[in-house]
Amino acid sequence: MTVNRRAFLGTTAALTGAAMLPGFALAGETIKLGSVLDTSGIFDAYGKPMDMAMRLAVSQINAAGGLLGKQVEVIAYDTQSDMALYSQYAQQLTRQDKVDVVQGGILSASREAIRQTMRKTKTLYFYNVLYEGGVCDRNIFINGVTPAQQVAALVPYAMGKSGKKVYILAADYNYGQITARWIQKFVTDNGGETVGVDFFPLDVSDFGSTIAKIQTAGTDLVIAPLVGGAHLSFFRQWAAAGMKDRIPLASTTLGVGNEHKVLTAAEGNGIMVAYNYSQELDTPANAAFKAAWAAAYGDSKAIHELAVSNYQGVMTWAKAVAQAGSLDREAIITALESGLSIDGPAGKVTVDPKTHHAVLDVHLMEFENQGMKVIETLPQRQPIDTQSVCDLAANPGDNTQYEIDI
Repeated sequence: MTVNRRAFLGTTAALTGAAMLPGFALAGETIKLGSVLDTSGIFDAYGKPMDMAMRLAVSQINAAGGLLGKQVEVIAYDTQSDMALYSQYAQQLTRQDKVDVVQGGILSASREAIRQTMRKTKTLYFYNVLYEGGVCDRNIFINGVTPAQQVAALVPYAMGKSGKKVYILAADYNYGQITARWIQKFVTDNGGETVGVDFFPLDVSDFGSTIAKIQTAGTDLVIAPLVGGAHLSFFRQWAAAGMKDRIPLASTTLGVGNEHKVLTAAEGNGIMVAYNYSQELDTPANAAFKAAWAAAYGDSKAIHELAVSNYQGVMTWAKAVAQAGSLDREAIITALESGLSIDGPAGKVTVDPKTHHAVLDVHLMEFENQGMKVIETLPQRQPIDTQSVCDLAANPGDNTQYEIDI
């Protein structure tokens, strides 16, 4: 996933407090948490709130007494949206800083750039971003939704509000291509027909000819796994062409980085999504989280799906350390594989022992006045796509990102 930071000028003002929140106390021996994220560059609208969420989690852990009688120290590196820096900082975190855990990565490419380093150095790794599924590695724990958790919920809901003929517009890289195949599968499974699939490089911003093609294809519904600032232009052009009220839209990506707040209400209202988190979730846990964020940073406007996923990843690790009573990697993995769960801002998060992915609540939502109105909550959805190829209980030495047969 990518985003053009210039498109998020309205959001970045809320992020200036990120560096002001203390991540750790320096008295005595510490537990070292490594973080590697894009907190500058073209992906910073994702990375800055993720960094803020990680620091908030660590601050809360330390305020409650830390872990194992020690404070948690944050050692964080900004990759500046440069993939080569992920590899460099992964080496530095594991071999020089000798951190106890690493939480980080945004793009699937960034995850794969550092995952083998974490495995070789036996440094526990958490990747906290929605992605295409299929990673099977006992050293990694993944807290983002996969297509079987998200797309399987979104497609029948969106088709039920529109019709059976679906047109897919997707980003032309790994995530978009694989997600488009999942959408086609679930369209077929729900008695529908895919009438068109188009892929777009991340720098494409003119969708005029595509909009004209959709109009002539007999389309009932458009589902758009489009990514980034350039692709945001599609939603604006769709509304400007008068199409938004004629053919409904759904997306698997729009809003995870607060993109819906860049669109006007007229451009965004009614677009259907399915994610693990919305600021509009009316729960005590979410209210407490937003209040804590506002107290730390001044307001809660910057919170988004990936930030909350990162927060939940840190809290999942912390609970496993406490349960293990040790920093030994094997002891922590055993604790995580016990079916450990936390109650986070987005709901219950449970570790699936066989895949090391999260079992998560998925919320069907529609954009309303630059917010995400929750329509229905589907509790504790399993990552059945990755479960079909990964069983770490039976094959603990597996080290593969599977291309799942769809």
